[in-house]
Amino acid sequence: MFYSVLKIILRILFKIFLRLEVKGAENIPATGPLVIASNHLSLLDPPVIGVASTRKVHFMAKQELFVPVLGDIYKLLGAFPVKRGGADRTAIKHGIDLMLDGGVLAIFPEGTRSKTGALGKAEPGALMMAGKAKAVIVPTCVKGTDIKRQGKLWPQVNVKFGKPIFFPQDVPISKELLHELTEALMLEIKRLQEAE
Repeated sequence: MFYSVLKIILRILFKIFLRLEVKGAENIPATGPLVIASNHLSLLDPPVIGVASTRKVHFMAKQELFVPVLGDIYKLLGAFPVKRGGADRTAIKHGIDLMLDGGVLAIFPEGTRSKTGALGKAEPGALMMAGKAKAVIVPTCVKGTDIKRQGKLWPQVNVKFGKPIFFPQDVPISKELLHELTEALMLEIKRLQEAE
């Protein structure tokens, strides 16, 4: 309930102040385990993707953000804490369980925000959780959220959802397969980024 109300409020605010435009939302499957994999420009990316998505989106967020009161709000919005600097097994398990229950997890394969706006290299384990849940992967491109770098008073923010990428059904998940799918994913995000 709280999530739905906040999403409506944010959608209105983003339409007015960020001139938010969303394309390709029909590429988001209505049900089943899903990973929304996006480029990462700013701290605005998670709420913008959450508003643009047709389903409730969950995010891993650094543990330091989960301070009293604000941390409770983040949790209500679907975020969960992750300890940075190593493999946080609890957060990883939570993300996989969430998808196995049919939920949506958003990830930023680059692992950090781009300082130039250019797409960086994906982290090697970017799709590991998606593989464990055999989740559908929707390549996503966010543009215009790096307001400070652009120096625009009235930005134009765009979110584009690409065609879904599926894990092969009768093939075991291997490092090679994850590498191939990560390469395909990053190429598709780059294509979305370069498309007018």
